[in-house]
Amino acid sequence: MDRPSSPTTINNLGGLLYAQGRLDEAQPLLEEALAGYRAALGEAHPDTLTSIGILGLLLQSQGRLNEAQPLLEEALVGYRAAQGEAHTDTLASVNNLGLLLKDRGRLDEAQPLLEEALAGRRAALGAAHPHTLTSVNNLGLLLKKQGLLDEAQPLLEEALAGRHAALGEAHPDTLTSGNNLANLLFAQGQLEEALLLLEQVLAGYNVTLGESHPDAQNARRGVEMLRKKLGAR
Repeated sequence: MDRPSSPTTINNLGGLLYAQGRLDEAQPLLEEALAGYRAALGEAHPDTLTSIGILGLLLQSQGRLNEAQPLLEEALVGYRAAQGEAHTDTLASVNNLGLLLKDRGRLDEAQPLLEEALAGRRAALGAAHPHTLTSVNNLGLLLKKQGLLDEAQPLLEEALAGRHAALGEAHPDTLTSGNNLANLLFAQGQLEEALLLLEQVLAGYNVTLGESHPDAQNARRGVEMLRKKLGAR
């Protein structure tokens, strides 16, 4: 079979393998596509910037954070210049770099980026848009990781309420938000509230993902642990 030749065809194949979790197979294709886009379209073309960002995200998924960061930074600089501060592609790039910095433990650098992404998405997309709710959730989790639990709580509550309204109570994103809020309530010592919410999450996981899914199993362990703690009081 002839090998695909155009950067777009190569990029699409690499993106498919990436979506399937076949990261080591996707990487050389995405690198080849990026080189092709740079040569054919230049550094500032939106297709080039998208390719840079995708390769950065793949490297992040592989745990190669030091290699991913300069690519995500390059993509963001390019989007700011080409698309402007308020463009949804720019805001997605801001969010991606913020999450990478969070993964690297550079929380104080991540925070202003995640705040920028959230503010921009609220303005451009509205409070109820899934991307906005993702940013709400991301900032809430960052504040939780910083130990700012009282500041994190309203954000995680907003993400859960918004996803419940937009996606339904059984959607995986809604259940993830429920799990995130339950973990925060546990960290605050609100064990009864955490248990009630986590039981709802577990019931949702059992229906949506199945009882053997890792997320369902983790929620089940959390429910059992909370019941033991409350029973020992």
